[in-house]
Amino acid sequence: GPDGVDEAVATVRAAQPAWAATPAPRRAAALDAIAAEVEQAAAELADLMVHEVGKPATEARGEVARTVGIFRYFAQQALAPEGETYPSADGRSWLLTRRRPRGVCALVTPWNFPLAIPSWKAAPALGFGNGVVLKPAPQAAATAEALVGILRSHLPDGVVAVVHGDAETGAFLVSHPEVAAVSFTGSVEAGHEVAGRAAGRGAAVQCEMGGQNPSIVLADADPAAAAATIAQAAYGYAGQKCTATSRVIVEAPLYDELRDALVEAIAALPAGDPADEATMVGPVIEQEALDAALGALERTGGTVLAGGARGPGPGYHLQPTLVEVADPRDVLAQEEVFAPVAALLRASSADEAVALANGVRYGLVAAVFTRDLGAALPLMTRLEAGLVRTNAPTSGVDLHAPFGGSKASSIGPREQGPAARDLYTESRTITLGF
Repeated sequence: GPDGVDEAVATVRAAQPAWAATPAPRRAAALDAIAAEVEQAAAELADLMVHEVGKPATEARGEVARTVGIFRYFAQQALAPEGETYPSADGRSWLLTRRRPRGVCALVTPWNFPLAIPSWKAAPALGFGNGVVLKPAPQAAATAEALVGILRSHLPDGVVAVVHGDAETGAFLVSHPEVAAVSFTGSVEAGHEVAGRAAGRGAAVQCEMGGQNPSIVLADADPAAAAATIAQAAYGYAGQKCTATSRVIVEAPLYDELRDALVEAIAALPAGDPADEATMVGPVIEQEALDAALGALERTGGTVLAGGARGPGPGYHLQPTLVEVADPRDVLAQEEVFAPVAALLRASSADEAVALANGVRYGLVAAVFTRDLGAALPLMTRLEAGLVRTNAPTSGVDLHAPFGGSKASSIGPREQGPAARDLYTESRTITLGF
């Protein structure tokens, strides 16, 4: 509620100036120490994610390792050059820029990557001298508390706060007049509301939202290799990644062969208990998510080629589902389901495949599968996506490279890599006259 948000923001606002004044090498050392403690607690943190959000054990361990890498990377970024010099008008003065932290940063994060996403927001914010207030998704409250506990053990009192609650609490936070920057990851609808609230009062804002990510398979591609890669990208972690493959667009000469190979690859995916080391496809997060996915399958005009029903046993399991879709306006071809569901579409040519790929409101990730990079490169320049890949899964993010989409997938500057500095700092131009 508003009182809890006020208290959290006031606490961080009071502590942030001293943290900003802390020499950068000491801030970097704190991030390194956080990375070491996360690494030491890897088994416990991975187990917590398995039980709280149903993340398969192997993916949970990978997320912990990524989190360690994130803090180590931004420990070094805190020491990166922070300004430029310019010729002065009088030829005697010095004209230069430096970057300064914005102040209190609000981080509103989802449940699907409950450790990595808060970390790739908090690490640059803290490394550059800001204070942070984290508002995690209610489904991932325990993992957030575990992370905040580690942060607090290596940072001055008050530099990090956490507020729990629903969308109303998030609205109080992003609207707070003392919050200077907001970083949000979630749905398109919520992201637009966040951007409006923050930008409307002059705060810096960044929103990472949905994806309806295509994998284009050209006629010369290796069907077995493409199918194996796409199956993992579409159905790993039950498709609950903004970068998961949602649409498979296949050039006509390879369509039948790729369709059969993909159905075979889906059948081979280990599904079940996320605590089982072999599991790749666990449950969806909650009953509401399962109902929404089943509802989308009821509305589709396509033909189910694999899956299409609840999985066996207890929990919110949905079989990995592939639906052949003829109409690109079909719900499965247009809207993110955020479940182990993908649409299969036929394209008469590579040009039509690109048109189908671009024919949605999202633009996060796109992949092209081919043996001919010379043919792929012109297509890649035409794809409306923030990340474009060849012969690689749409899922997965490189922590040292900019991450973000186009169209309805993103608002504001990129996350991760050197680009993270753009949100969490602002440039100050300085003249030294003498």
